[in-house]
Amino acid sequence: MFTYGDGVADLDITSLIKFHRAHGKLATVTTVHSPARFGRIGFNGDNVREFYEKPEGREGWINGGYFVLHRKCLDYIDGDDTSWERDPVERLAREGQLMGYRHTGFWSCMDTLKEKNILEEMWNSGQVPWKIWK
Repeated sequence: MFTYGDGVADLDITSLIKFHRAHGKLATVTTVHSPARFGRIGFNGDNVREFYEKPEGREGWINGGYFVLHRKCLDYIDGDDTSWERDPVERLAREGQLMGYRHTGFWSCMDTLKEKNILEEMWNSGQVPWKIWK
């Protein structure tokens, strides 16, 4: 198991591990829906044909930062300067050894002060969707 430690989720780890064991590949990445942080504009030439201010719909799948890895994945890391998201993960994908577990529940990164404050407000209010332990 591997995570970046900069996000929270109501991830069912048992289901994630079961998914990983069932497909027989070297690596599984948990994927989550991309947050719609910004509005989108669709163009036709210079004419704005679509304008979406922070759309409610999901924009696509992104790396949620939770992995299950076979120990052979360590062979994909050249050294301390290796960026996990670059060569190792891209190579695993090219070789057909990376599977995606689609998590549709709660997920949030904590990359900015704004995100930290929002998550702390949720914690302090008792509305903590990622707190699934007893």
